[in-house]
Amino acid sequence: MKQGLVLRTTGSWYDVQDDEGNTVACRPAGKLRLKGLRSTNPVAVGDRVEWEEEEDGTGVIRNIHDRKNCIVRKSVNLSHESHVVAANLDRAFLVVTVASPRTSTGFMDRFLVTAEAYGIPTTVVLNKVDVLDAEERQVADTLSKTYKSIGYEWLEVSAKSGEGIDALAEALAQGIHVLSGHSGVGKSTLVNRLIPGLNIKTAEVSDAHNKGRHTTTFAEMHPLALGGFLVDTPGIKGFGLVTLERDSLHHHFPEFFALLPSCKFHNCVHDKEPGCAVHQAVEQGVVAKSRHRNYLEMLAEFDGGPYRDALYR
Repeated sequence: MKQGLVLRTTGSWYDVQDDEGNTVACRPAGKLRLKGLRSTNPVAVGDRVEWEEEEDGTGVIRNIHDRKNCIVRKSVNLSHESHVVAANLDRAFLVVTVASPRTSTGFMDRFLVTAEAYGIPTTVVLNKVDVLDAEERQVADTLSKTYKSIGYEWLEVSAKSGEGIDALAEALAQGIHVLSGHSGVGKSTLVNRLIPGLNIKTAEVSDAHNKGRHTTTFAEMHPLALGGFLVDTPGIKGFGLVTLERDSLHHHFPEFFALLPSCKFHNCVHDKEPGCAVHQAVEQGVVAKSRHRNYLEMLAEFDGGPYRDALYR
C-alpha cells in the first residue's frame, strides 16, 4: 500500500499527497474507524494514511497512522460525539479580534483548554490591529497581558495592512500548523497574505449581527514558502469540551494547575471549596477574573446547567 499526507477534505473524499509529491483523490474504506474516538470524520487533514490505488486512479484509504494530537469540536450530528478539525499539529494559531467582531474570552479559553488537553502549543494572533480605537487598544493590551502572563505566545497583525505578517510567517515556518478562530476574524485574508496567489474567498462581516460569514467550507492544508503546512479551517461556532472530564478540567488552565499545591484540598476543583488558592489569587488580581469565570461556566456544563453565582453576575 502507498502512504501519504491528507491535505484536504471535501466531505467524503480526501486529497492525499504521496511521498513523491503527487496528489490523489481518496475515499475511506467503509469500516475505517479510529480506536477510542467516535467522530463524524474518521480521516482528517494532517493524518498520515495508507491507501490502495484503484483502476480509475483514485485511492481507498485502508489505514490511519496513530495521531500525536488533534483538534476536536462538537459535531452537529447528534449521533456522534465529535468532529476532528485537524491532526498531527505542531502548533495552533488562534486568530482573535477585539472589534468587528469581538472574540469573547469564553471562546478563547475553550479553544486553549482543548489545545492544552491534546498537547498542542498555541499562539494567540490578534488581527485587525490597524483599526483599533483607543478603547479597543486598551482591551487588546489587557488581553495580551493576561494570556502572555500564563505562557501563551501573542502576536499582533493586520491582514489588511500587512503589519506583523512577516513575524507570523516566521512563526509558521516548518511543521504543520492550524489557523483557527471565529468567522469574521480574517483567517482567509491572513492565509491570502501568507500565501500570495492562493485567493481564498473572503466575505465581509455582517452588519446586522456583527458576526462573520463562513467562507471556508472544508479544512485544507496549504504548503508555505518557508516550509511546512498551514491548515485553514472553517469558522468554529461551538468549540466543545468533547473528551474532557469534569474533575481534570482545571489541569488545562496552566495558572490554576500551578496553584493547586497551595489549595487546602488536594482534589480542589476551584469552585466552592474553602481554602482555594485560585479563589484567593482571583481576589488579589493575580489570576484574571475572566479566566476563572469562563472556567466555572465550563465546569457547570458538566453538571447539566448554566453557572449561577453572584460573584460573576
